[in-house]
Amino acid sequence: MRVYGMPLNVSMPSLYSYSLKRIQMKENIILVKSINFSVRIKNYCNGLYSKRESIIANQLLRWGLAIGANISEAQQAESRSDFIHKMKIASKEASETSYWLSICENIDTGGFQIELMNELNQIVAILSKIIISAKRNA
Repeated sequence: MRVYGMPLNVSMPSLYSYSLKRIQMKENIILVKSINFSVRIKNYCNGLYSKRESIIANQLLRWGLAIGANISEAQQAESRSDFIHKMKIASKEASETSYWLSICENIDTGGFQIELMNELNQIVAILSKIIISAKRNA
Protein backbone atom coordinates (compact mmCIF):
# COMPACT_ATOMS: atom_id res chain seq x y z
CA MET A 1 0.00 0.00 0.00
CA ARG A 2 1.23 3.52 -0.83
CA VAL A 3 0.44 6.87 0.77
CA TYR A 4 1.35 9.93 -1.31
CA GLY A 5 3.70 7.87 -3.44
CA MET A 6 5.60 6.47 -0.43
CA PRO A 7 5.35 2.81 0.61
CA LEU A 8 3.99 2.35 4.11
CA ASN A 9 6.74 -0.06 5.10
CA VAL A 10 9.42 2.67 4.89
CA SER A 11 10.27 3.96 8.33
CA MET A 12 10.96 7.63 8.96
CA PRO A 13 14.48 7.04 10.35
CA SER A 14 15.52 5.39 7.10
CA LEU A 15 14.19 8.34 5.11
CA TYR A 16 16.03 10.70 7.45
CA SER A 17 19.33 8.86 7.13
CA TYR A 18 18.87 8.76 3.34
CA SER A 19 18.42 12.56 3.33
CA LEU A 20 21.55 13.08 5.43
CA LYS A 21 23.61 10.86 3.15
CA ARG A 22 22.32 12.70 0.11
CA ILE A 23 23.20 16.08 1.63
CA GLN A 24 26.66 14.83 2.57
CA MET A 25 27.27 13.50 -0.95
CA LYS A 26 26.85 16.91 -2.55
CA GLU A 27 27.67 19.90 -0.37
CA ASN A 28 25.51 22.96 -1.00
CA ILE A 29 28.21 25.64 -1.27
CA ILE A 30 25.90 28.68 -1.15
CA LEU A 31 24.06 27.35 1.89
CA VAL A 32 27.29 26.62 3.74
CA LYS A 33 28.76 30.03 2.85
CA SER A 34 25.58 31.83 3.94
CA ILE A 35 25.50 30.01 7.29
CA ASN A 36 29.16 30.83 7.92
CA PHE A 37 28.51 34.45 6.95
CA SER A 38 25.52 34.64 9.30
CA VAL A 39 27.65 33.44 12.21
CA ARG A 40 30.37 35.99 11.42
CA ILE A 41 27.80 38.80 11.09
CA LYS A 42 26.30 37.84 14.45
CA ASN A 43 29.73 37.94 16.10
CA TYR A 44 30.55 41.28 14.47
CA CYS A 45 27.21 42.74 15.62
CA ASN A 46 27.95 41.67 19.19
CA GLY A 47 30.96 43.98 19.00
CA LEU A 48 28.80 46.79 17.62
CA TYR A 49 26.33 46.38 20.48
CA SER A 50 29.16 46.68 22.99
CA LYS A 51 30.16 49.98 21.31
CA ARG A 52 26.60 51.29 21.61
CA GLU A 53 25.97 51.09 17.86
CA SER A 54 22.66 49.26 18.31
CA ILE A 55 20.79 50.89 15.40
CA ILE A 56 23.44 49.80 12.91
CA ALA A 57 23.87 46.41 14.59
CA ASN A 58 20.11 45.76 14.46
CA GLN A 59 19.92 46.51 10.73
CA LEU A 60 23.08 44.61 9.88
CA LEU A 61 21.91 41.63 11.88
CA ARG A 62 18.44 41.67 10.30
CA TRP A 63 19.65 41.78 6.69
CA GLY A 64 22.80 39.72 7.19
CA LEU A 65 20.89 36.79 8.66
CA ALA A 66 18.07 37.08 6.12
CA ILE A 67 20.42 36.14 3.28
CA GLY A 68 20.93 32.62 4.61
CA ALA A 69 17.30 32.28 5.68
CA ASN A 70 16.12 32.95 2.13
CA ILE A 71 18.73 30.66 0.61
CA SER A 72 17.63 27.93 3.01
CA GLU A 73 13.99 28.53 2.15
CA ALA A 74 14.81 28.34 -1.57
CA GLN A 75 16.02 24.77 -1.04
CA GLN A 76 12.39 23.83 -0.38
CA ALA A 77 10.94 25.83 -3.29
CA GLU A 78 7.74 24.54 -4.83
CA SER A 79 8.78 25.37 -8.38
CA ARG A 80 11.69 26.73 -10.38
CA SER A 81 10.12 30.19 -10.44
CA ASP A 82 9.67 30.03 -6.64
CA PHE A 83 13.33 29.03 -6.30
CA ILE A 84 14.45 31.94 -8.50
CA HIS A 85 12.24 34.35 -6.58
CA LYS A 86 13.67 33.29 -3.20
CA MET A 87 17.23 33.53 -4.51
CA LYS A 88 16.49 37.02 -5.85
CA ILE A 89 15.22 38.01 -2.40
CA ALA A 90 18.46 36.66 -0.89
CA SER A 91 20.38 38.78 -3.40
CA LYS A 92 18.41 41.88 -2.38
CA GLU A 93 19.12 41.14 1.28
CA ALA A 94 22.81 40.88 0.39
CA SER A 95 22.62 44.31 -1.23
CA GLU A 96 21.08 45.75 1.93
CA THR A 97 23.77 44.05 4.02
CA SER A 98 26.44 45.56 1.79
CA TYR A 99 24.96 49.00 2.45
CA TRP A 100 25.14 48.56 6.24
CA LEU A 101 28.64 47.10 6.07
CA SER A 102 29.69 50.15 4.03
CA ILE A 103 28.29 52.38 6.77
CA CYS A 104 30.34 50.45 9.34
CA GLU A 105 33.44 50.79 7.19
CA ASN A 106 33.00 54.57 6.87
CA ILE A 107 32.24 55.44 10.47
CA ASP A 108 34.65 55.03 13.30
CA THR A 109 33.30 51.83 14.90
CA GLY A 110 36.72 50.27 15.20
CA GLY A 111 37.31 46.67 14.32
CA PHE A 112 35.69 46.74 10.88
CA GLN A 113 36.29 43.41 9.18
CA ILE A 114 36.91 43.79 5.44
CA GLU A 115 36.70 39.98 5.26
CA LEU A 116 32.94 40.29 5.83
CA MET A 117 32.60 42.44 2.72
CA ASN A 118 34.78 40.03 0.72
CA GLU A 119 32.70 37.07 1.91
CA LEU A 120 29.50 38.92 1.05
CA ASN A 121 30.81 39.68 -2.45
CA GLN A 122 31.50 35.96 -2.96
CA ILE A 123 27.95 35.13 -1.87
CA VAL A 124 26.52 37.75 -4.26
CA ALA A 125 28.58 36.36 -7.15
CA ILE A 126 27.39 32.79 -6.45
CA LEU A 127 23.78 33.94 -6.10
CA SER A 128 24.00 35.76 -9.43
CA LYS A 129 25.31 32.65 -11.16
CA ILE A 130 22.63 30.48 -9.58
CA ILE A 131 19.86 32.85 -10.67
CA ILE A 132 21.21 33.11 -14.24
CA SER A 133 21.61 29.34 -14.47
CA ALA A 134 18.14 28.65 -13.07
CA LYS A 135 16.57 31.09 -15.55
CA ARG A 136 18.50 29.57 -18.45
CA ASN A 137 17.47 26.02 -17.51
CA ALA A 138 13.80 26.92 -17.03
